[in-house]
Amino acid sequence: MPRQIRLFIQLTRPLFLLGGVLVYALGAGIARYLGAPIDWGLYILGQAYVTAMQLSAQLLNEYFDSPADQENPNRTPFSGGSGAVGEGKLSQEFVMWAALTMLTILASLTVVILNVTTISPLLVTIIGLAFVGSFFYSAPPIRLSNSGYGELTTSILVSNIVPIFAFVFQTGELHRLLVMITFPLTALHIAMMIVFEFPDYLNDIKFDKNTLLVRVGWERGMVLHNILILTAFFLLGLAAMFGLPLAIVLPAFIALPIGLLQIWQMRRIAGGGKPNWTTMGFTAVVLFGSVAYLLAFTFWTR
Repeated sequence: MPRQIRLFIQLTRPLFLLGGVLVYALGAGIARYLGAPIDWGLYILGQAYVTAMQLSAQLLNEYFDSPADQENPNRTPFSGGSGAVGEGKLSQEFVMWAALTMLTILASLTVVILNVTTISPLLVTIIGLAFVGSFFYSAPPIRLSNSGYGELTTSILVSNIVPIFAFVFQTGELHRLLVMITFPLTALHIAMMIVFEFPDYLNDIKFDKNTLLVRVGWERGMVLHNILILTAFFLLGLAAMFGLPLAIVLPAFIALPIGLLQIWQMRRIAGGGKPNWTTMGFTAVVLFGSVAYLLAFTFWTR
C-alpha cells in the first residue's frame, strides 16, 4: 500500500500543482494590491477549482500518452509523463477512473462557483476557456498536445487564465496590470516547456507526437528558448515604462541571472556540450517559479 500511495502522489506531479497555487496567488495578490478585499472563502474555492482542473488535465494526459511515455528511455522528472503508470505500477484503467473522478469533482466545483457568485459573461468565458483548454490538451479528437499548439495553450492557461480567474473571482472585472504581469510569465512558461520536451524529442518523433519542439526542430527550438527568456524580462522592463511601479518590477529581476544561466546552458549544448536535461528542467522550473513567486510576494506585501 505505501508504494501505491507513493505512485499516486508521483502521478499527480505535486510540483506542477504547486505552480498552480503560485500563479493563483499572484492573481489574487494583484487584486489585493489594487485595494480589493480578499474573500477567503472564494479564494479557497477558486484554488480548489484550479487544482482540480490541473489534476484532470494531468490524469487525462497520463492516460492517453502512457503507451508512448513508457517507451521513452530519456524521461526526466519534468517530462515524458510521471513514470507512475506501467507494468508493476499503476494501471491505465486506474488512471482513467481517477481522471473521470476528477472531472466529476471539477464539474461539481463549477456548479458551486456559479451558485455562490454573480454569474457574469466574463467569469463564464474564463471558466469555459479553462475547461476546454485543459480537457482537450490530451483528449481526442482535438489532442492539442499532438498539434504543436499544446504548449501555447498550457502556457496561456497557467500563466494567463489562472491569475485572471483569481483576480476576476475577487473583483468581477479585469485590469491592465494582469496583461503586464502575465505575458512575461507566459514567455517563461513556453521556454520551460521547450526544455521539458528535449529529452522526449526522438520518442515524440517515433510516435508521431507533433509537439512544438518537433514542429520547429531542435536547433530552432534552442534559439526560440533563449529568445523567450530574454523577451520575458524585456516585457517586464517595458511594463515599468508603461506605469508598472519599479517596486513591483525590480524584485522579479533578481531571477535574471537564472535566466542567463539557462541561456548559457542551452548555448553550451547547442555548441556540442553534453546535456543534462534533468538539471536543465530543474533550472527552468526555478526560473519560472522564482519570477512568479517574487511578483506574487511583492503584490501581497505592498
